[in-house]
Amino acid sequence: MAKCTHCGNEVLVGTGFTIFKRDGTALHFCSKKCSRNAEMGRSPRRQKWTAKFVKGQ
Repeated sequence: MAKCTHCGNEVLVGTGFTIFKRDGTALHFCSKKCSRNAEMGRSPRRQKWTAKFVKGQ
């Protein structure tokens, strides 16, 4: 199972979606919320709802 590229949560089989960049890198997302935030360039370390959150950033 893959981990979400943005929030770090586990993406279960049959859920979420994967986007492939032109250079061949795979971006795994668990939800549209994560996809949109990554697309807007937001840092997951600054969002409290992500597993990658670091206090004081």
